[in-house]
Amino acid sequence: MIDHEQLHREGYVLLRRAIPAEWLDELRAVFDAGVKPSEQWPVPRGVDWRHSLLDADARVQAVCRLPQVLAAVGELIGERFFLSQVEGREPLAGGGLQQLHRDLSAQRPGDIANALAFFDDYGPENGATRIVPGSHRPGPGEPPFDFSDESRSVQLAGCAGDILVFDVDLVHGGSRNLIGARRRSILISYFSEPLYASHLETLGLRNIRMDTSERFEPADFACGGPVV
Repeated sequence: MIDHEQLHREGYVLLRRAIPAEWLDELRAVFDAGVKPSEQWPVPRGVDWRHSLLDADARVQAVCRLPQVLAAVGELIGERFFLSQVEGREPLAGGGLQQLHRDLSAQRPGDIANALAFFDDYGPENGATRIVPGSHRPGPGEPPFDFSDESRSVQLAGCAGDILVFDVDLVHGGSRNLIGARRRSILISYFSEPLYASHLETLGLRNIRMDTSERFEPADFACGGPVV
């Protein structure tokens, strides 16, 4: 079972093999079919990443709605929420390195949660995500986080089918794909309901095609699944 206190303390949970194994080949094919070059997006994407437009695919939508994922998201956001965006991302050979950063809440701490669902095995060699546990809620009087300081960062590693769910204020960053091995994933964003109006204003800029009208209640999902 997900440890609620640990989730809030650390700011993330890694759900091991949350995606059914029989879905993975289809998801990889959907990712590859949706890849578009940077200039075909409303806002240019990073040149050292592949970006895939796949938000309207039924199997991708099923991943976004896995009960384990919605349970963790509901626990983090703590109020009614909606699925805002999903996009495919993969670091190219030699690319993908990001400085540690926060994606940032909008109106209050914790009103947005993200999930990274991995379609391939991932680790230090092919650009896996780095995180700084507990960095989403600085303590009183704590100095601003030094994003150049990697001393507290943890390099994730795991198998295709894992899903990382995290508070957007958690310090994190992609790593360099040293060996060029495939590391396809989808980045999913969930917003608290009060953010819906502002969400609608930027649909075109974010190339969102899916229906975002569905609402999720945290109480509807029992928090279950393995914690790492």
